[in-house]
Amino acid sequence: MKIPEARGPVSAGLLDLLSGQPGADPAALANLHELVTVQLRAAGDIIEDEDFQLALFCLYELHYGGLEDVDDHWEWNPGLLGIRQLIEAPFEECLRSAALGCTTETRLPPEGTLSSDDVAAILFGLAAQESGPSMSRYVAKKATLEQLREFLIHKSIYQLKEADPHTWAIPRLTGRAKAALVEIQADEYGGGRPDRMHSALFARTMRGLGLEDHFGAYVDSVPAISLAAVNMMSLFGLNRRLRGAIAGHLAIYEMTSSRPNQLYGQGFRRHGFGAEVTGYFDEHVEADAVHEQIAGRDLAGGLVEAEPGLLGDVIFGATAVLAIDGRLSSLIMDAWDNSRSSLRAAVPAGL
Repeated sequence: MKIPEARGPVSAGLLDLLSGQPGADPAALANLHELVTVQLRAAGDIIEDEDFQLALFCLYELHYGGLEDVDDHWEWNPGLLGIRQLIEAPFEECLRSAALGCTTETRLPPEGTLSSDDVAAILFGLAAQESGPSMSRYVAKKATLEQLREFLIHKSIYQLKEADPHTWAIPRLTGRAKAALVEIQADEYGGGRPDRMHSALFARTMRGLGLEDHFGAYVDSVPAISLAAVNMMSLFGLNRRLRGAIAGHLAIYEMTSSRPNQLYGQGFRRHGFGAEVTGYFDEHVEADAVHEQIAGRDLAGGLVEAEPGLLGDVIFGATAVLAIDGRLSSLIMDAWDNSRSSLRAAVPAGL
């Protein structure tokens, strides 16, 4: 990913540090650690903090495709990992607080007696809750061509590397849950066909609307909440202790995907686009109707059957998705309802 523009002192300090060689300037690393500590004291809910979310996004990207001209040895630099953990702690705290607002009325059986079907039922109950304004219905019936492009730009922050954050969980799971996750991910990665990978299908959709199709092209254009939605996945996926949360995250993602993607496809067809553009959405209508069952019963349910103590984190992962996606949808819909762009900066030439 190309180096983005800094959004404050923390991201500026991080990007400056990453421009050098790991270990070459211990004082600079110590100074950044102190800066993060000081800035966190003054920060509130960092879910929508532009500076911290960009910094965290860049720190996580070191574990994915990397940052352009940044030495790969930074990935496991102990000092940098310490800085990441400093930011992760309040981020997780804020996510847990936000998730409390998305509860279910389902009465839980006594601890230790939950079956995989019980877990799936709880998750399906959560998925049925309204978490914010319906962007999918708006896209289907009202969105302008410019708004469709904005919609794709927001989604590109994850969809161009779709499935990668969840894949971190594979070696952390065993048995039924592991097999279920591998089954889902195999489909996400195209069943061995590069052109059928979901990230590749999304790239094709972006090209069809004249947008850049390489990962990170629009990082500078999206607000903090769009970054937070992806950072949440990386937080869950990269921390073994949160393996329950990443399972719950994927389960609710699959359970809330099929119908919205059907509506998204309708919105793009309304503007005259054919299968070259709508193929990504059409693929998810069918695939996720199957995946939601596997994710709910075999992945999340199988995990809780094997490790009952992880139920709380499974529910946390699911409700955090609903909370953050609801906030993102509200931000976008409020902008559109008031004839404003939902992006924070002009997009690169080509839109």
